[in-house]
Order: sequence, then structure tokens, then C-alpha cells
Amino acid sequence: MSDADSFIDEVTEEVKRDRLFATLRKWGWVGVVIVLLIVGGTAWREWSIASAESRAQAFGDSVLDALDAEEPAQRIDALAAIDAPTTGAAAILSMLTAAEEGTAGDDADAVARLQAVAENTEIPSIYRQIASYKALTRGASVLSVDERRAGFEALAVPGQPLRLLAEEQLALIEIETGERDAAIARLERLAEDAEATQGLQRRAGQLIVALGGDAPGN
Repeated sequence: MSDADSFIDEVTEEVKRDRLFATLRKWGWVGVVIVLLIVGGTAWREWSIASAESRAQAFGDSVLDALDAEEPAQRIDALAAIDAPTTGAAAILSMLTAAEEGTAGDDADAVARLQAVAENTEIPSIYRQIASYKALTRGASVLSVDERRAGFEALAVPGQPLRLLAEEQLALIEIETGERDAAIARLERLAEDAEATQGLQRRAGQLIVALGGDAPGN
């Protein structure tokens, strides 16, 4: 390479550096802002996670302390004084309170509280379905047979998480109302359902035999 070519290359590199430095001087602050945003966002995320964990821990401790009370009425009062941090936590709190009301013999209050959770569209679906199931199973002395049947049928829709448990309850209602053949047929379907747990299949088989049917597999 000639001296002239070498000189041209050096000048070219120098021009490139000058342009780079000029660009950095003009737009370098953008990079600083981006770094600050990344660092600030990470710090905010970590703080939010820690804060949420702290609230959840405090909520759990409060619930455990409330459930340590000796009498149902005391536990109900203690649970009522707890501030739930989320809608899901509020649903859990209501279900725990309903359980204590049931223990105290206040089935009507327990069912009403559970139904309120089940009808609250701001609460996640799974909590609403659990609350509905609990209200229906506890509501034998409060709700009519038709109300309970309709409620369990709504939960027994294919694809719903409590479908099989609701089917079991529908079979019990059929037994209650003297619909023996319908109950046996439903229980046989339960015993053969691939999604049913062994415990549920066992209970279904025992009920079939108790009703005078043939044990599953015979």
C-alpha cells in the first residue's frame, strides 16, 4: 500500500471517529435514559414482588391466628377483621368464614355468603365454582332439591374443573328423590370415567352395590 493510500485510510478512520463522537454527544443521553429505565423498571418489579409476598404472608398469618380462636363465633369475628389484599384472598376469606358459620349451625348464613362469592364476577372463576359447590353441598336444609339439582348441573358441564364431583352430587340427589335407576346409570358412568380419581371411582362402585347394582367390572 502506498503512503498516499495509508494517509487516506487514516483520514477516513479519523472522520468515522469524529462522526461517532458527534453522534454520541448528540444522542448519548438516550442511552443513559434507556439504562435508567431498565434499572428503574427492574427495581420497581423487585419491590412489587417483595411487597406482594409481604402482603400475602401477612394475610396468611392473620388467617391462621383467626382460626386459632377456640369458638366458632370468635373465629368468625376474627376473620371478619382481616383485610384481604386481593379478590382471590377475599373469596378464600369468605369461604373460611362460611365454614365457621356452618360449624356454628348457621347454614343459611353460610350458604348466603358462599352464593355471594359464586355470583361475584370480579372473583376468579375457580373460586366462584368452589363457592357454588360448597353452597350446594351445605344447602340441603336451605335450598330446594330443584335448586341444588340445577346448581350441580351447571357445574357438571364438560370441561369444568368440578364436573365429576358435581356428577357425584347429582347421583346422591337422585338417590334422595328415589330415582334409583338414574343414580346407578350416572354412577356407572362415573366409575368408568377416565378423568375420575381412584377415590371417586371407589365411592361410585360402593354406591352402585349399595343400590343393588353390579359392581363395576363385573
